[in-house]
This record gives sequence, C-alpha cells and structure tokens, in this order.
Amino acid sequence: MANAQLDELDLEILAVLTRDATVTNKALAHRLGIAESTCAHRVRALRDRGVIRDTRIRVDGAALGLPLQAIIKVRLANHTGPKVTALFDALADIPRVLQVFHVAGVDDFLVLVAVPDATALRDIVLEHITIHPVVRATETQLVFELRDGRGLLG
Repeated sequence: MANAQLDELDLEILAVLTRDATVTNKALAHRLGIAESTCAHRVRALRDRGVIRDTRIRVDGAALGLPLQAIIKVRLANHTGPKVTALFDALADIPRVLQVFHVAGVDDFLVLVAVPDATALRDIVLEHITIHPVVRATETQLVFELRDGRGLLG
C-alpha cells in the first residue's frame, strides 16, 4: 500500500504539497505541467494508498494563550503490552498534548505539550501522567525554540 513504488511525478507532487498543503489542484497541476484531471487523480491515489496520511494546519500556541511548550519524559515500571497500550492511549487523550512518542531507550514515552504556564504544566504531570500505576518516573524539559527540519523529501 503506502510502500508501493512512488514514481517521479508522485515525488514531485509530494514535494510541493509538503511545502504548501493549501495549494489548489489547478495551481499544483500548472506548477508540475500536467493536466488538472491527472493531478487530481494522482493526489487521490496517494491518499488512497496511505502515502498522504492527512492534511493539517499548525496553530501558533502563543496566539491561543499556550506559549509554553515542554517535553515530558515518561519511564514505566513495567512493560506489559496491554498496560503500555492503555497508557499510550491515555497520554494522547490528555488536553494540550500535541504529540506522544513511544520510544526505545531510558525513557518509554516523550509527550509534547503546550500550556499557558508552569502551573498548568505541573498539573498535566501530576493529574494526568503520574496517576497511572505503570508510570515509574517523569522528567520535564522546557522547549525554548522549535524549528522544522527539512522533512521526508528534503
């Protein structure tokens, strides 16, 4: 499915869309020098194959009163499958959580959050994370600045 071969046109479409997901089909087709119907078909096929997973906007947290971002490292006491899955789901469901990473290494999860202040950050840790019996420890790191990388096609 998503692993199926991508040809040069697929990669060109993806390169444009990853830079500007709001580009119209007409503008995308014009930029690539292909027919609009071909462009629409190819984008739809990329979605159907799961290559394009979704299209989202990113909102400035500060504009919403959530200027403080942090990464909360979560270490587990035990790693039984159902408990890990249940915690993963619970972490992703916490208000103000932007992303949750299940990782290998010393930490088991990394939780990226956006909050209004240090008190709200503390409340997430104490009221939503450490309450789970499977959680052994947490460590919180403040995010000073975030920059995008070059991406999958860069």
